[in-house]
Amino acid sequence: MNSSVRTPFLPLLAACLPVILALLLALVPAQAQESELPVAGAGANVPGGIPRPPSDVTAASYALMDFDSGLMLASRDPLVEREPASLTKLMTAYVVFGEITDGRMALDDQVTVSERAWRTGMRGASRMFIEVGEEVVVEDLLRGMIIQSGNDASTALAEHVAGSEGAFVDMMNAQARELGMRQSYFANPHGLPSDESQYTTAQDMALLARALIRDFPDLYGYYSERSFEYNDISQSNRNMLLWRDAGFDGLKTGWTSNAGYNLVSSAKRNDRRLVAVVMGIEASDHQQGGTRRANESQALVNWGMRFTATRKLFEGGHELGTPRVYRGAQTEVAVGLAEDFWVMVPPGREDDLDASMEVNQPLEAPLAAGDPVGEVVVRLNGEVLRTQPLVALQPVEQGGLIRRLWDGAALGIQSAWPF
Repeated sequence: MNSSVRTPFLPLLAACLPVILALLLALVPAQAQESELPVAGAGANVPGGIPRPPSDVTAASYALMDFDSGLMLASRDPLVEREPASLTKLMTAYVVFGEITDGRMALDDQVTVSERAWRTGMRGASRMFIEVGEEVVVEDLLRGMIIQSGNDASTALAEHVAGSEGAFVDMMNAQARELGMRQSYFANPHGLPSDESQYTTAQDMALLARALIRDFPDLYGYYSERSFEYNDISQSNRNMLLWRDAGFDGLKTGWTSNAGYNLVSSAKRNDRRLVAVVMGIEASDHQQGGTRRANESQALVNWGMRFTATRKLFEGGHELGTPRVYRGAQTEVAVGLAEDFWVMVPPGREDDLDASMEVNQPLEAPLAAGDPVGEVVVRLNGEVLRTQPLVALQPVEQGGLIRRLWDGAALGIQSAWPF
């Protein structure tokens, strides 16, 4: 005779319920999951923060940028569009440097001077004093444009590169877009007033100067030369800072009656480089204007070197964590930052930073690489210094039916009963 023992259903369910709940608790975290990241140190606290930039800077717009990080350290109306004047020649140089670096032209190439190039800037503007039909090597034209601010040299280079000034201007504007100069438009290669509106911003000029120094270190040295002689005519670089401060090694001055006095400069001290842009300085004459733009640029750089420090905390593309993913073919995803994460802090406070990774929960598949999944937050003494989006570093495809049902049930219970 067969016999069986039945276990009552309700007592069995009651016995299993704690196990089921424990499993669901392990599967479903809280809505916002925060994890500390290993960047904080135990350095001594230095009282005081970063003071305001120099109050006696009169430039209508200015930008002070840290070269390594690209962080803007100080600015005034950096996105206001202004006439570039001869700062335009920085973009002309960038395009020409690119042609040289890529092997499409050489420093010793011979350029035949056109009548158009010869006539450019005849009415009192800066000239290199090249002659129609003359053969001039590219290197001399570069020096004439960079050191003497020769408008004629700028046009000669543009015609040599692209066949015409108009075609070269198209190259300039395409390059500006590629560099992220979203508020710049160039109408010619020299910056003289044009029937067509041309404009830029202090921020865009800082981006351009940084790119020029970074991308063409072997050619950047032309900007530190103090004078250049051509056709028995010697002319000095108008950047006074090359004589005044050994740390400064570029870049370019500019002036028109509408633009005012402009200067893009860069200085390197103790292995740190800053880029300064001042635009729209008013002055009664060229001597006062040249002195004022040099003084204000130097004041900004001195302030930045003295009162700020920058630190790279995380590499772009580096894995910072592997949070849980629901309804996916994988149950975890590597997350990190799309770009390097830099912060600006008072000098000596770099080791007092706290960073956290805040993940949006729940994460659900499918996820594509680059999808935002939260943010990284950096604080100093509890104050948020900077945030940057946290992204998935790899795709996660949608999981199979069983995985989707299981995770869906867990999420449903969490939604209905948030324990």
